[in-house]
Amino acid sequence: MAKKKTKSFKKKKVKLLEIRKGDIVEIIHGNDRGKHGKVLKVYPRSQRLIVEGIRFIKRHTKPTQQDQKGGIQEREAPVHISDVMLICPNCGAKTRIGHHFLEDGTKVRVCMVCNEMIDNR
Repeated sequence: MAKKKTKSFKKKKVKLLEIRKGDIVEIIHGNDRGKHGKVLKVYPRSQRLIVEGIRFIKRHTKPTQQDQKGGIQEREAPVHISDVMLICPNCGAKTRIGHHFLEDGTKVRVCMVCNEMIDNR
């Protein structure tokens, strides 16, 4: 009798995302194309983020002790990071993100349109 082969599960490498919580982004693909919103939550492992007021879905919920009313609730669903573009707080244009190092060695995000720092830190 032959041994069964077992799958070896490797840990998925988490790519650092350029878009962070609190950034203003514009949707560039999908039904909500052209809309702007603030990033509420980022999921780096699945490369998705939740944007305020974008991609609403309906959830059917049962009444619980915390939520006395059940029914249909609308809330935002995650959007893939490739479907959004950052809006520069300085020039207001949608832009790609570059990186520069300051004199003290800290890495900061930079707007590729106006070459200004995006980070407030």
